[in-house]
Amino acid sequence: MTDLHSYRHDPQVPVFDDADPVAVMDATCAVCSWGARMIHRMDRTGRVRICPIQTPLGAALLRHYGMDPDDPVSWMYVDAGVPYRNMEGVIHAARSYGGWGRLAGALLVLPRPLRDWLYLQFARNRYAIFGRGDLCALPDPAFQNRLMT
Repeated sequence: MTDLHSYRHDPQVPVFDDADPVAVMDATCAVCSWGARMIHRMDRTGRVRICPIQTPLGAALLRHYGMDPDDPVSWMYVDAGVPYRNMEGVIHAARSYGGWGRLAGALLVLPRPLRDWLYLQFARNRYAIFGRGDLCALPDPAFQNRLMT
């Protein structure tokens, strides 16, 4: 894993306020749009920000951690400078919200290779199954305040 907050020393990553967690996700994915709405509902603190991979910051963060921003399987949750990718990111994010989000911890009973495989299969087929959406078009002003553009 890359060093804590290592993106701060990467000239390709724009400077941003990293005091709070950031979910880096595809803004054109219907499942990601649903996930962003769930973050908005479950994160009662209002701390988690959402950064589309289509933004310069989102793309730079994914590249910094060796992920391809043009690859539809990319999803990352950065908390306290630590990147959590794909299924691990989903689990870490959900558990951090408490309440019903803690149920995501049940996925930890699956071996990591199986979790990674399941995530990859889901992510590769999400457009075909669920279609596309527009994360940035969600009208809620409080939600819009979470978006990093």
